[in-house]
Amino acid sequence: MMRSHHAPTIVIVILCFLLLTVLGCGSSRYSASERTLRVMTWNIHHAEGTDGVVDLDRIAELIEDEEIDIVALQEVDRNVPRSKNIDLITALADKTDLTYAFGKTIDFQSGEYGNAFLTRFPILEERNILFKETYGREQRGVLLLVLDVLGEELAIANTHLDHHADDSTRISAVNELRTIFARLTSRPTLLVGDLNAEPGSPSLRPLTEMMADSWTLVGEGDGFTFPSRSPQKRIDYIFSSKTITPDSLSSALRLSPTSARVVRSSASDHLPLIVDFRVTTEH
Repeated sequence: MMRSHHAPTIVIVILCFLLLTVLGCGSSRYSASERTLRVMTWNIHHAEGTDGVVDLDRIAELIEDEEIDIVALQEVDRNVPRSKNIDLITALADKTDLTYAFGKTIDFQSGEYGNAFLTRFPILEERNILFKETYGREQRGVLLLVLDVLGEELAIANTHLDHHADDSTRISAVNELRTIFARLTSRPTLLVGDLNAEPGSPSLRPLTEMMADSWTLVGEGDGFTFPSRSPQKRIDYIFSSKTITPDSLSSALRLSPTSARVVRSSASDHLPLIVDFRVTTEH
């Protein structure tokens, strides 16, 4: 029987098509040099919803439905009785098939409590920094990651600031954050979290001098995230590096917010904030 000389070519074409299909399944928003990066911040209230029920599935389903690339979570329990002794962040990582990082701020009920990340991207560096000044209040901190995004470095910090009416603890924490960010100027940087302060407050002014509030740039409406039943305050934020000259960056990664929205949910006493960034690489 005579063999067709075109058979190997046909096989190669089919294999290439299948390979491209598989690569494209990871994210419909991906290309070699440009993509949309979807970032979420959410205070999950130890997975307790407005109905008083601890239900991790509601949180995991929202993360998956919204196709989030980087999730910053606050009020995360690990092996704490009030949340059924579940290690919330590893359970969420298993449910969403994402990589996790956790930063403990306090020991609580024989377990741990703090901030956490879920991400699709490789984690290059991870630091959990506890703020020095607490004024006798609950210890707070910031979880800092450096991620590999399109072969370039992206720094992202996740924090949950003090909730008292007195701004002193928040101002002190923001001053520490400014010092931390001053060391990250060679990378594009995001600051996300529950800052427990409304726009224009004294504690946020130093941040807005060096970073851009995504909601102010691309959000529509009030952006209220708390309380989730009847939102009246905007206290959850996603900040990004302000426009800087290419010469000041060692990274070729560029981020520009394109949309911001608050998603309705009963899974926590806060609503999640989602921001899409257009990400490009310049080589």
